[in-house]
Amino acid sequence: MKKFAIIVAGGSGNRMGGDIPKQFLELSGKPVLMHTMQSFIDFDPACELILVIPEQHWEYWAVLCLKHTFSIRHRVAVGGSTRFHSVQNGLKCMEGEGIVFIHDGVRPLVSRETLLRCFETALISGNAIPVLPVTESLRKTEGHHSISVDRSIYFNVQTPQTFRSEQILKAYQCDYDPAFTDDASVAEKAGYTIHMVDGNLENIKITTPTDLIFAEALLGR
Repeated sequence: MKKFAIIVAGGSGNRMGGDIPKQFLELSGKPVLMHTMQSFIDFDPACELILVIPEQHWEYWAVLCLKHTFSIRHRVAVGGSTRFHSVQNGLKCMEGEGIVFIHDGVRPLVSRETLLRCFETALISGNAIPVLPVTESLRKTEGHHSISVDRSIYFNVQTPQTFRSEQILKAYQCDYDPAFTDDASVAEKAGYTIHMVDGNLENIKITTPTDLIFAEALLGR
């Protein structure tokens, strides 16, 4: 079964406190984004990579690829005004049918086991999203008060959110809705039941300087 990985990397880096978008910051000697893309090639060298980044970053990305002699084959698609539109643009670059991984460019530590669980479940059930159980106590606000809630019914959602191509292509034919928080919410609105699989704890989304330090430590381990 053919595999596609749409890597969405449109972040501005504001929460990092610098001018360089977080996906381009160095992690163990090379940009975060290169580690992310390598994860999919390590999983399946035949996986077709589609990188979605803002057009104003294309030249900078080309310079980074030369600097780091990054030779993994990939297509580049134009980032949209929202993540929804970026994914739409990435889907338009696909040729053929298969299983589609849609992944945050700043999640460089997704494990092979998570990718395999996503792939196998999507192959059988149409889709799969990796999740982790909530481990801390939760409270919900109601007016000026807060109440404790049962954390066992909640999960933290990761990426790659994974779909059979025919399912996700159909789902993304809809109009944008601000209520969409991820690809699963788009597919859910199209009438599909979403299937959860175990993610991996190391699959963090790098958004702050502390996340970058944590990722360095995990890679060093």
